[in-house]
Amino acid sequence: MPKILVVAMTESVHTARWINELIDLGWDIHLFPSLDLIIHPSICDVTVHGFYVKPEKNKKTSFFPGAFPCPNQQISYYANIGLQKLQERYLEYHHKNIDSIKVKQLVQVIKKIKPDIIHTLEMQHAGYITQKAKEMIGVSFPTWIYTPWGNDIYFFGRLPNHIEKIKAVLTSCNYYAPKSDRDIRLANEYGFKGEFLSLLPGNGGFDTGKMRSLWQKGKSSERKKIIVKGYQGIMGRSLVALYAIELCSECLKDFTIDVFSANNEVKIKAQIISHDTGLKMNILPPCSHEEMLKYYGQSRFSVGLSLSDGISNSLLESMAMGTFPIESNTSCADEWVTNGKNGFIVPPEDPVYVAERIRAAATNDDLIDNAAAVNFEIIRNRMDNSVIKPKILDLYSYVLKKSNQSKDK
Repeated sequence: MPKILVVAMTESVHTARWINELIDLGWDIHLFPSLDLIIHPSICDVTVHGFYVKPEKNKKTSFFPGAFPCPNQQISYYANIGLQKLQERYLEYHHKNIDSIKVKQLVQVIKKIKPDIIHTLEMQHAGYITQKAKEMIGVSFPTWIYTPWGNDIYFFGRLPNHIEKIKAVLTSCNYYAPKSDRDIRLANEYGFKGEFLSLLPGNGGFDTGKMRSLWQKGKSSERKKIIVKGYQGIMGRSLVALYAIELCSECLKDFTIDVFSANNEVKIKAQIISHDTGLKMNILPPCSHEEMLKYYGQSRFSVGLSLSDGISNSLLESMAMGTFPIESNTSCADEWVTNGKNGFIVPPEDPVYVAERIRAAATNDDLIDNAAAVNFEIIRNRMDNSVIKPKILDLYSYVLKKSNQSKDK
């Protein structure tokens, strides 16, 4: 039975979706948290390693060997208080020394379980600690696959403190599983010398039949909502999106603008726009993935702006849900969207340009309806579970075969 150790951010829905593609293969799947202390609630049927983990909800048959227990109602009051204090001290130390602790933990796990493959999802946490673990273990280190996430190289590869670390990962891993053509180009630029695996977009596949059932009845052009990604920070440019909406507010009077994942700055800006223009602005509360899909399925178009991204899941979900995407030119949207046909690709820091495209998306019904049909077919053909899952199986099977051949020599 193949044994796979995935090193990843365990709180991420992207990790959860990838893991869930593996759980019914009959393989021995292990998960090591590269950063998080919380396990995404949909992850199940795996072995999760780490000195401290906090399972959310019922983890079914997952188990957590050696994990620091969580306070609970089953033990005495004083024991619970003592356990909480121990955890607080550990967490304080953990955050100050996270890199060295994680590397040592990962080395111990690798030596204990002896995986056939180590697969890291993401560079700046999972990749860096895996590379350090390989330095410590040496030639007996297992076969290593690295899968990039959107900003791993495109953004961090331009920062002096990260360049050498990125090169170290790319010269240490055996296989690179790209999600986009841009990933392949960047890997070559930063010194990757191993073998590229087949291009595999996304973090697991979609149940496109279920997604289609969540569409609002009627044409996409009849929808009276707009959905905006509310990320604002180092990379997110939600404030630019909101300013663009303000600039073309005269054509959006009949719409409700839903903003998700908004911080306080974005919430305040949305309130001000609503007051000054009369637009109906709605800050969405945290919700399940299915609930978020329903919001997309009620929206005429989406706006997602950032300084850096890969194949944005919000882009793919917009396409799957009949929602016309307006996406940054700093992502890989051009590998999925023909600009002006089934989406708009825009500069993330030019609100005037974005406002022009919003105006077009708000007023051109034929554009919206034609794109909805085209985009759903693209996602069904490229991202459906029936397409993605066999490719994931082929990916691991190929690497296992090559690894076994190397051992036999």
